[in-house]
Amino acid sequence: MIPKLLCIDDDETTLLLIEMVVKKAAFAKEVISITSASEALNYYHKLATSSEGGVVAPQLIFLDLNMPVMNGWEFLDEFVKTYAEQFSQTKVVILSSSTNPEDKEKAKNYPIIIGYIYKPITVDLLKKIVR
Repeated sequence: MIPKLLCIDDDETTLLLIEMVVKKAAFAKEVISITSASEALNYYHKLATSSEGGVVAPQLIFLDLNMPVMNGWEFLDEFVKTYAEQFSQTKVVILSSSTNPEDKEKAKNYPIIIGYIYKPITVDLLKKIVR
């Protein structure tokens, strides 16, 4: 079980489903759901500048690619540039409805990405991530 999971998706129903499946699989102790990439970057900014000792950053991010205003790729580019060094233990799993092979290929260019999963998430898919 991982201590903290961050889910970034503009669809609240998807976020609710992720939370339910994660709970059923006992995959994470804490799930944080954020509905936009820019809000997620604000979350990391607060973590990075927090004066509170012992702040635990998410070990894993489930990231949707297709979101309005700032998409998942734009989030990744900014996260890698600004926060990846400070939060080096954080890894990303793309959780997308996109079946575009170019997206899967592009994901290989980001060492921080450890998986590419098609929605919807299931308990079996979570077990594969653990392996």
